[in-house]
Amino acid sequence: MKKIKIALIQMHVEDDKSKNLQTANKFIKYAADEGCDLAVLPEMFTTPYKTDNFPLYAELEGDKSFISLSNMAKENNIYLVGGSIPEKDEKNLVYNTSYVFDRNGYKIGKHRKVHLFDIDITGGQSFKESDTLTAGDNITVFDTQFGKIGLCICFDFRFPELARLMAQAGAKVIIVPAAFNMTTGPAHWELMFRSRAVDNQVYTIGCAPSRNINSCYVSYGNSIVVSPWGDILYKMDEKEGYKIIELNLDYVDKIRKELPLISARRTDLYELNKK
Repeated sequence: MKKIKIALIQMHVEDDKSKNLQTANKFIKYAADEGCDLAVLPEMFTTPYKTDNFPLYAELEGDKSFISLSNMAKENNIYLVGGSIPEKDEKNLVYNTSYVFDRNGYKIGKHRKVHLFDIDITGGQSFKESDTLTAGDNITVFDTQFGKIGLCICFDFRFPELARLMAQAGAKVIIVPAAFNMTTGPAHWELMFRSRAVDNQVYTIGCAPSRNINSCYVSYGNSIVVSPWGDILYKMDEKEGYKIIELNLDYVDKIRKELPLISARRTDLYELNKK
């Protein structure tokens, strides 16, 4: 039986980047001491979630935050999905980027958020990531000793095609560092993670920052783990903390065998519609 222990780290995000890295390191050590195999941090865990902040906090790959995350993975002998941080490139473009490290601290994955969070809800949230961020263009699936795992960031997960492509690429788990707010969270957080899990017969994992009502952006929290059958295995509340969940990856194979969706695509029908 192939099992993996995954730690959700729902941490408080402050203005001080160094303090946020220290908080992440603290919780990762706790989780590693309890035997987790892979830890997940939230979206934009090094900076308060504000468009003006992203260029100010942005770093090149290989800078302070990257090195810190690599060391956290190596020192604790775990896989680490480093939430996401603002990444800048040599052209000074800024991305919402998630790095993945193996047990030796080597980078084994990198996802730049493909779908930027641009919304304007009447009486609710208004936010425009594209004011300061550039969109990525890759589907991200990385290899581990437990099998393939898919990775996307927050708003990416609203687009079902992206999750299906990861599942078809072999992912049995899809991890989503995210920061839903108090408008979108209560409405769609649980619904979306259950829907993507059922549609693609994968475990879905959403990891969010804890809620701070005094922040410029108030996170919904409620980090979540859903089974391939759509059952909520665990959901946190809004407070800071961490939780380790053990996933049985053989269960994905069982569900896909009993109710074949991933392998049952009607190619003839799709081809017919193209004509």
